[in-house]
Parts: sequence; structure tokens; C-alpha cells
Amino acid sequence: MTCETDAATFEGGCDCRQLRYRLLSRPLFVHCCHCRWCQRESGASFALNAMIEADRVALLEGAPELVHTPSESGRGQQIARCPRCRIAVWSHYAGAGPLVSFVRVGTLDQPDQLPPDIHIFTASKQPWVLLPPGTPAVAEYYERETHWPPESLARRQALLPQIERYQASLRG
Repeated sequence: MTCETDAATFEGGCDCRQLRYRLLSRPLFVHCCHCRWCQRESGASFALNAMIEADRVALLEGAPELVHTPSESGRGQQIARCPRCRIAVWSHYAGAGPLVSFVRVGTLDQPDQLPPDIHIFTASKQPWVLLPPGTPAVAEYYERETHWPPESLARRQALLPQIERYQASLRG
């Protein structure tokens, strides 16, 4: 499916509507993460994140405030929050930094349009959460090449030189 025609279905924002955004294409992949860090951060049983190139997230209204928070890697993450209502709309993890956004699917106007492509860190999922048959589920993380569609792998490959330059800038 080409997202240029259905990009309007991928709009979202915060509770107070000061912050609004649009995904300009389908995400690379949608994770439903059951790790304890995501449970704590979300205050729920899991976090549902649509991974997408940051330049494919267009701000329609407002500007998020980036809040540095700890992560299991020890390198932290930047959470983009509405400066008024404080709702988290996406994150930037240390690996790709500001180049990849992990959009909180629940902040989309139509979150049911992006179900999870995979359930990760299911070894720590809440025991009463039932995973749907037919959706891949792994105890921890996964091999990208095994699960991502070819188009997403190609998009990631195109982004890798920028990610490498970003990581090098942190070392230098």
C-alpha cells in the first residue's frame, strides 16, 4: 500500500491538540514492546511504537519539547512531549538519535490503522496479556532481515550513512 494516498489517516497529536503531526509514509515497522522499561515508561502493559524516519514526521501544529530520560541501554532516549499537556508523542533512541522516530501509535487519530508487526521482549510481558495468533512474537529482540518487509529494509539501508555520521559525531 502506498502511503502518499492515505497519509491523512496517519495524523495524530497530544490530548490538548496543541501538538499535531502527520506521518508522510507508512512506518518502517511497528513494535509492541513488553519490556519492563516500556511498561514503566508508559504506565501500561506494553508500548506500541511505529518506527519511522524522522524526516517523514511532519509537524502540523506546535513543537514538541524533547525530554531526556533513562533507558535500559544506559544511553537514554529523547522523548518528544507536548509542552502543555506533557503527552509523549514519539521518542528518539540513542542508536539512530534524531534520525528515527518511534511514534506512539496511541497518539494517532486512528491508532487501529497500525497494529503491531511484532511483539518483542515477551519474556517480560504481563502474564494476563494474550498475544494474537499470526503476529510474530519473540522473547527478546529479533533479526531485522527476518521480519522487516523488503521496502523497509531498503529505506533503512538508505538511512544508514546518516546514522553512521550521527554516531561518529558523538564519538568525535
